[in-house]
Amino acid sequence: MEEYYLICEDSLEGIFTGIYDAYLLKKPHEQIHICIGEERNLRLFAVYERHEPDEQKTVKVARTITRDFGSEAYLSICRALASPEADKGEAVYKTIVTGLGMKNKKELMGNLADPYVHRVFELARFAGNEAHYHVEFLRFRELENGILYARIGPKNNIITFIMPHFADRLPLENFVIHDEIRNIYALHPAKGDWYLVYGEDGEAGDKPCYSGGEKKYSELFTHFFHTIAIKERRNDGLQTNMLPLRYRRYMTEFLQEY
Repeated sequence: MEEYYLICEDSLEGIFTGIYDAYLLKKPHEQIHICIGEERNLRLFAVYERHEPDEQKTVKVARTITRDFGSEAYLSICRALASPEADKGEAVYKTIVTGLGMKNKKELMGNLADPYVHRVFELARFAGNEAHYHVEFLRFRELENGILYARIGPKNNIITFIMPHFADRLPLENFVIHDEIRNIYALHPAKGDWYLVYGEDGEAGDKPCYSGGEKKYSELFTHFFHTIAIKERRNDGLQTNMLPLRYRRYMTEFLQEY
């Protein structure tokens, strides 16, 4: 039995395009698979096809998901696709197949007995939790030109999930959030709409120059943070549980430790 492997770009647009094209094949869904990037271990009796992102196909798949499964399911699928895991495309594709075959499609994400739905749920939960952490732990620092700048290094591609939060709370500020893992910049002009700028892979970029006031207040805040604690009540285990170590390298109060 011939298997079909659709190779897609690692993006929501790329995977949604692959899912749309999977239905155009008119083959049993068990024979079709979504792959992210190049497939290293080629299989016998398999057909490999590359599919480039298509905006119209992406919109149609997004519309179908929202209409049939609801906005919450669509959000969960988008969060799952923000994961770095290689099986996310396959999991989302087979989840959509499962949902379209259900009598009550709105209960799709509650069908955790299905292994693909359960996988999407896991990926979405991880990305959602990480986005929640960044909303709390992200630290802006003022550059010499007055722009607020923040660095993050998330495991999931969550920058589009946290930007609406800060755009809503800082509408009058010029600010930038830089995902240094993927080299993505989210820019928000004062009184304007935010947008993304993609840097070159591996490009380090110029080191940010902070304002004199920022350096002064960063030192004061760091000193305050490290002197206000009561030594007898220090609990490193609890602090690590509430604030994982990987977030601290981007937080003002811990910068002197890195």
